[in-house]
Amino acid sequence: MRAAKILAGCTYGPETLKAIGKAFDDAWGNIAEHFAGDARRAEAARERLAHAVLVASEDSQDTELLKTMALQIMALSYRGSWLDPGGKF
Repeated sequence: MRAAKILAGCTYGPETLKAIGKAFDDAWGNIAEHFAGDARRAEAARERLAHAVLVASEDSQDTELLKTMALQIMALSYRGSWLDPGGKF
C-alpha cells in the first residue's frame, strides 16, 4: 500500500507520527465510501490523502485539525478530477 509507505518514510517524532496516523485514519473513514468498489481510485485517493496529511502536519499535531486540513486539501485537489467523476466528493 503506497499510502502506508509514504507515511512510514517520513522522519517525525513518535507523538507526531501518532497524530499523523490517527488523522489519516479518521479522514479516510470520512471519505472511503466515495471510493468503494474501485480499488484503483481508492488507492490513488489514499496516496493523495497521505500527502495531504503530511502537508497539514507541518503546522500542527492536533489530530482533528490535521484531519480537517487534509480533507480540505483533498476536496480542493479532486473537484473535477478523474477521482471525482460525478462531482460527489
